Amino acid sequence: MTEVLFYHLTESKLEDALPPLLEKSVERGWRVAVQLKDAARRDLLDQHLWTFREDSFLPHGTDEGDLAANQPVLLTVSEGNSNAATVRFIVDGAEPPPVEPYSRIVFMFDGYDQAQLEGARAQWKNLKGEGHNLTYWQQTPEGRWEKKA
Repeated sequence: MTEVLFYHLTESKLEDALPPLLEKSVERGWRVAVQLKDAARRDLLDQHLWTFREDSFLPHGTDEGDLAANQPVLLTVSEGNSNAATVRFIVDGAEPPPVEPYSRIVFMFDGYDQAQLEGARAQWKNLKGEGHNLTYWQQTPEGRWEKKA
């Protein structure tokens, strides 16, 4: 069964919290898709992941690239899975695909954005009703993740 995690951003922005999680996923050998709501946001995140830290390299690409299927981390605006990801991050309130093909789905949402907060609550209720095992993580004041449910 798919592991479903909800990450509630309260202390940092997505641009700060997502890269370390993607790095850990790549270190574990996981193929990842990051689904965003629109192409402009995808392109901004693409540029950010190349420069978020001077001493890191996070191999990734977008669903617009010629080698999308080869990317260990693929930024996408579609529900497709062109890089055969086993882990999918749903960010910015994007509408997720069915969770079953993935071993892990991670919903990351901004706690100060009412639409994202309501969307995450609706996803939680829906997935819980389908019988999925869910966990909820919230940021501490130091920016670490603490399991709350």
